[in-house]
Amino acid sequence: MKKDIQYVTIDGRGEHESFKECVTKALKELKPNEGLHVIKDFEPFPLYKMMENKGFEKSVEKVSEEEYHVYFSPVPVDEVNNIKMSENLNLDQTKLKNILDIKVSYLKGHLSLDEAKAKLNQSVDKVTAQEFAICEQYIQQYGITDEELTNRMDEILEIFADVLVTNSLDLPLGHPIRTYLEEVKAIRKVLKDIESMKYKKFIKNQWVELYDQLSAINIHFARKQNQLFPALEDKGFDKPSKIMWTLDNNIKDIVKKAMYCLASDEEQKFLNLQDEVIEMVEDMMVKEEEILYPTAMDLISDEEFVKIRKGDDEIGYCLIDTPPLYGSEKEETTVSHNKDLMKDLQSLLKKHGVLESTSTENILDVSQGKLTLEQINLIFKHLKVDLSYVDEEEIVKFYSDTKHRVFPRSPGVIGRKVQNCHPKESVHTVEEIIKAFKSGEHDEAEFWLEMGGKFIYIIYTAVRDEKGNFKGVLEMMQDVTRIRSLEGNQRLLSWGNK
Repeated sequence: MKKDIQYVTIDGRGEHESFKECVTKALKELKPNEGLHVIKDFEPFPLYKMMENKGFEKSVEKVSEEEYHVYFSPVPVDEVNNIKMSENLNLDQTKLKNILDIKVSYLKGHLSLDEAKAKLNQSVDKVTAQEFAICEQYIQQYGITDEELTNRMDEILEIFADVLVTNSLDLPLGHPIRTYLEEVKAIRKVLKDIESMKYKKFIKNQWVELYDQLSAINIHFARKQNQLFPALEDKGFDKPSKIMWTLDNNIKDIVKKAMYCLASDEEQKFLNLQDEVIEMVEDMMVKEEEILYPTAMDLISDEEFVKIRKGDDEIGYCLIDTPPLYGSEKEETTVSHNKDLMKDLQSLLKKHGVLESTSTENILDVSQGKLTLEQINLIFKHLKVDLSYVDEEEIVKFYSDTKHRVFPRSPGVIGRKVQNCHPKESVHTVEEIIKAFKSGEHDEAEFWLEMGGKFIYIIYTAVRDEKGNFKGVLEMMQDVTRIRSLEGNQRLLSWGNK
């Protein structure tokens, strides 16, 4: 049943090529609490998923076999049960609705920046990082795309400048958020050195040293994307991986551009980039401090942070030493307790003849041979190729834990939607591959790229069972730089790569 709200009508009967564009345009122009009334000469099934993803629910009225009326209504802000994030926060729905209305009115062009800022200042005394974050989750239902939100985030933060408050975080050493904050301090020190170097005599080697330090910011990004973002997504807060990932990539691109200018001795061009580099990196860190970290502290439990800390070491740290363990005493107690429990259980099973021996691991029948679980894991660990497996539900289920990984991985990626493991610029390629594999149109997709002096080969393979049913995607990645350089024959034993 349609709701008692204003609807913008789009009569798409007979229209096919331009219909989707009309809907997209109408969505951008919708005011808060407005919906879309679509008329078609067939039931517009392809539109349903798109509108659902944008936060709209539907009501369908069939007038005849050749006339359908579909009413798309925005899901009310107070219906927060479908977002896990809301379960972890104490939310004032009226306040959230007010904040959203002002933000949407500005983004739709109904209010100027100054008008929106003044209206917000009159409406609320303060807005917490958590309230700001939850509003970002709902804004898409008003036709605001992630791309637009990313591009206009600085404007939005300016509207909230007088009322946005951030709690000071006093955390123990080893806590993952404390580690991010320590890295932010270290990055700011590099930015300060860059700022002072701009006015000194240009000495290339000094700049090279500074940019070697700044390039370590990629580790900060990798840990955030592989460790922190998955934990937040599990709570329903997916905007960081959709928005901040793009901001991070923009920083990586401009740092890479500056390093290229430096290496090419384009001195003035390099110097001209420095203000933009400083501004972009500082802007990213402010967003982390004011929004990302406080929200993470409210949403993620201490037990989850203990698990996150375990995976952080696999990726490494940016400009700081490896932090101490976090929650280690509690962890060691739990491990000791579990070992005692397993020992007692094994003794009991052996007593009743269920286990013949507790000294050897069970042998598993694999497709060709018999292996223990330990042997299987050792084989994966020693392969000279990186493997990742995504199941038929598009969930990351496995990656090989090798020492030479081309791209970083951590346990936080397991159980994550594969789309959330990529920046939005490449998600369409991932989805295209999966779609082609599911339909049976293709079975392989290969890529290769040159990166940091290495030549990387990547191949995606459709995984199918004996009946041909799609069971997922296997990604295989390898640094083949040395292999490409080999010539002639090597028939005699030779140790190492010398």
